[in-house]
Amino acid sequence: MTAPAPTTTAAEALVRQLESYGVEYVFGLCGHTNIAFLDALGRSSIEFVMARHEQAAAHAADGYARVSGKPGVLLVHVGPGMMNAVTGVATAALDSVPLITISGDIPSYYHGRHPHQEVNLHADADQTAIYRPFVKRAWHVHRAEDLARFTERAFWTATSGRPGAVLLNVPMDHFSRQVQAEDRPLVSNVATPALTTADAQRIAELLVGARRPLIYLGGGLRGPVGRAALLGLAEHLDIPIAHSLMSKGTLPDRHPLVMGMTGFWGLEVTNDYTRDADLVLALATRFAETDASSWNSDYTWKFPPAKLIQIDIDAAEIGRNYPVTIGAVADVEHAVPAITEAVRTLAPDPVSRPGLRESISTARTTLFESSQERGRSDDFPLRPERILEDLRTVLPSDAVLVTDVGWNKNGVAQCYELPEEGRFITPGGASTMGFGPAAAVGVQIAAPDRVVVALVGDGGMSAQLPAIPLAVEQGLPVIFVVMNNRAHGTIADLQAGNFGQSFGCEFRDRDGNPVSPDFAALGRSCGADGYLVENPEDLGKALREAIARRRPAVLDVPMVNEPVPTPGHWNIKDIYQGVFE
Repeated sequence: MTAPAPTTTAAEALVRQLESYGVEYVFGLCGHTNIAFLDALGRSSIEFVMARHEQAAAHAADGYARVSGKPGVLLVHVGPGMMNAVTGVATAALDSVPLITISGDIPSYYHGRHPHQEVNLHADADQTAIYRPFVKRAWHVHRAEDLARFTERAFWTATSGRPGAVLLNVPMDHFSRQVQAEDRPLVSNVATPALTTADAQRIAELLVGARRPLIYLGGGLRGPVGRAALLGLAEHLDIPIAHSLMSKGTLPDRHPLVMGMTGFWGLEVTNDYTRDADLVLALATRFAETDASSWNSDYTWKFPPAKLIQIDIDAAEIGRNYPVTIGAVADVEHAVPAITEAVRTLAPDPVSRPGLRESISTARTTLFESSQERGRSDDFPLRPERILEDLRTVLPSDAVLVTDVGWNKNGVAQCYELPEEGRFITPGGASTMGFGPAAAVGVQIAAPDRVVVALVGDGGMSAQLPAIPLAVEQGLPVIFVVMNNRAHGTIADLQAGNFGQSFGCEFRDRDGNPVSPDFAALGRSCGADGYLVENPEDLGKALREAIARRRPAVLDVPMVNEPVPTPGHWNIKDIYQGVFE
């Protein structure tokens, strides 16, 4: 007689499955719907990174995934717990970051009766519907026996094709039900789509025959093979490379063919070149609005008359914003080497475009040196570029800069000369205020030996204060640099420039006086080191000390409001003036 198969709780089986997938960290918060899973997790090799708010946990899992190359795993509770995480999970989803969210839910047999914290008022209960607009897939577990299969599918879906976020929704009773122990290995060694030889040849012919070609790089090219091939292609045909916000740092800022960002925050010379290009090879980019000057052909891209070759792993992005001459669904890590090889076969001799590299060098040198010159100012409160200059001077070359939104994101992307070994991480798709502080904690977990700086505004820091105790409790030496202008400065400038005042954008008391928390004191109260910058020399000294001490540190840096230069165009300004397209 055959012995019955061994059984275990679904929670125990799920933890074993996560271990087999190489999961080292689960980020999240407890709740009565997920403590059965937490109990099993506590007996595993997986470390639980407990945050004080679900949005902070989601951003930390996101930051960890961006640097580690592994999917982030987030655990949340029913109702308000999983809703608190919406902003963080959507931020990861829109930036193509693999993130698996495991959410507890109400008991399956109470569905629709409105048990405690059920999301159910005017319709049948379905909290997965909250996530469906932005996740790649949402699974609701109706039977405990399905949990292992759904988990395997969740990891596969989050990491395959265009990476993204998924939701695994588990009624709390299923965690405690008995299931048969089984192995659910992940599919491995899966080939990603590549260009055919014929398509690579067609693209090579267009590139070789172009009068004024341009390569436009998005955020999807990260592997060393693809990057080396891209530089080889550009150098062989002497083609300039422009890039989106999300690909800042993919190629060295000082490479003689790197023109920098396009669009609203792009250089004038870059936007001029995009308009006059006769052929654009666009790699892993969705042509986001700010990168494309609201798709206005007077400022950035002109398709037509220019021809567009667009390569992306997501078929939905091909031709979404511009008509294409050749559209290819392919992994750019494979596509670029194939195109480079075809070009070298078709045109063995390198091409030279007289004056091109010199004009790029002049524009980029002027940009960086002008910013550095403004950054030498001893004005106090500090000018934003003084803060960037001190960071450039003090930080090690392989430091990771994690930014929020506002000057810290747009200014760094535009005029901060990132060292080749450095890394720039920012929320692009959702442009989420509050991303930087907690994401930096996840980055530090993934890169424990590197200096990690959360460069954030006082609005962003205020939005995610839980990141400070999170760093302290995890023993992580994240340096939080708070650019404190006592306002949502970018929006205040935008409102003042268009409406003549900045009502509702500045932090003031009832008497109209500017107010701000003492972030340095707040850091000390949480167990971190705190530094209040009170004169221009203090920031550099505080940075050096914080780096040397390797402890969590909060630097409160008074800063004046200065708008980031915007050579391009953004349609919101037209709308403010009553001009509609």
